[in-house]
Amino acid sequence: MPATTAVIRDATHTDLGAIAAIFSHYVTETVVTFEEVPPTVDDWARRLADLTERGLPFLVAEVAEVAEILGDTDRTVPGDTRRTVAGYAYAGPWRPKPAYRHTAEDAIYLAPGRTGAGLGAALLGALLTRCAEAGVRQVVAVIADSGSDASAALHRRFGFTPAGTLAGVGRKHGRWIDTHLMQCDLTTGTDPQTEPGRRSPHVGR
Repeated sequence: MPATTAVIRDATHTDLGAIAAIFSHYVTETVVTFEEVPPTVDDWARRLADLTERGLPFLVAEVAEVAEILGDTDRTVPGDTRRTVAGYAYAGPWRPKPAYRHTAEDAIYLAPGRTGAGLGAALLGALLTRCAEAGVRQVVAVIADSGSDASAALHRRFGFTPAGTLAGVGRKHGRWIDTHLMQCDLTTGTDPQTEPGRRSPHVGR
């Protein structure tokens, strides 16, 4: 097993191929997203441009792996370091109407085989900090029922609380799917009349 370290940084156009490949797996193989056709790299370029224009964060977890053995498809030599995008996270508008402009919805996806290494927590923590800096006051997580336990547990660690369940609102892969809503208040410790909030999100709850 290679040794790994991760850096959380802003996404760039060179990351979009990896992002598209990660998300394609969840579109075709799972119900954690209600998308049914994987977005193209051009679609992701438009999303990155839109979020950048809005001042909202789009982050990637870049993993540096030190190869230990020969035999990789790229013929990596032991001791060489390879950098790959192992996951990503972004915050998008919760709803398009102007009054919702200080509320965002988060999205976090890890490449298959990359779970359990702390990348989700690293991405979510950085994302919430950047949301607070951008003036976001509330962050909403929409969690489909498949895999909801792990995702809900991750969000609870960062101060998200349950905000309700929408029963049978999606249909994919031949079944009806619930979504569970969770909400994180980024204004804790600030004047509730102040716009926008600037608190750092809780970690480790």
